[in-house]
Amino acid sequence: MLGQQPAATYARKVLEQLLLDLSWSSSRLEGNRYSLLATEELFRSGAQDGDSDVVMLLNHKRAIEFMVDAVPEYGLTGPVVRNLHALLMQDLLPDSDALGAIRTKVVNITDTVYLPTQVPSLLEEMFNAVIERARLIKNPIEGAFFLWLNFAYLQPFDDGNKRTSRLAANIPLMLYNCAPLSFLDVDQQDYAHAMIGVYELLDVSLATELFVRTYRRSVKKYAVVMEAVGAPDGFRVRHREHLNDAIQRVVREGQSALEAATALTLPREDVEPFTRMLVDELSKLTSYNCARFRLTMKTVEDWVKSGRRY
Repeated sequence: MLGQQPAATYARKVLEQLLLDLSWSSSRLEGNRYSLLATEELFRSGAQDGDSDVVMLLNHKRAIEFMVDAVPEYGLTGPVVRNLHALLMQDLLPDSDALGAIRTKVVNITDTVYLPTQVPSLLEEMFNAVIERARLIKNPIEGAFFLWLNFAYLQPFDDGNKRTSRLAANIPLMLYNCAPLSFLDVDQQDYAHAMIGVYELLDVSLATELFVRTYRRSVKKYAVVMEAVGAPDGFRVRHREHLNDAIQRVVREGQSALEAATALTLPREDVEPFTRMLVDELSKLTSYNCARFRLTMKTVEDWVKSGRRY
């Protein structure tokens, strides 16, 4: 946990690793055939086209990027969770009206006799109740567990409920700057058995064991990543929002690095080191590391193709 820093600070520090881990692990639990190495190459290349496996992985990546930006501003809310679903299921549902919408039809879950609630008005009420109750839970790990199980059990959307539950479970962890939950090394069969225990018997024992095991794994993994990142640079932290603004001015508006730095009205002594930092970041900017600056992959790809002017 990272003291009193803004929400999602921890997630931002490990974002590149989290994007890969959580996108791949969650997609694999849905039967995705991509290996971890192939997923890393996909994200590095910035590819936009491909089959349903590619779409699923890229959707996870965009949904996680959305969370890191949205959670500090909005917290845990219904619209945030519904936008998560819309991002996760974009181009994977036959009806785009179902993206982020509480379902109005019957859903059947593979390999279980459990039949979720089917009344749309009741579903929406229960969906909002889950969020409100989760907001009252003071322990972020308990909040993550609560959201993960209850969204999977409620099945509020036409499809994509389990993957939405896995990402939504990270919201309380982001709010309290805890290590994220990426479902590393979770076996598909173990996951299915845990869910069936909840669906059919209201027995959370297997789910609890699985959650504890995978979260401990995540904590260890991201502690190593954080150690590699090292102590934050005070100058960079102080000017993080300025850097975001300046990079957007360069990439979106075509300003030079010096023009962008000057437009920010920084203290005189900070202009030169800030400009050096800005130029360094622009030289490293690609479509697979642009989320931290609130830029889309397409925007950065176009900027790079145009000659990477700054």
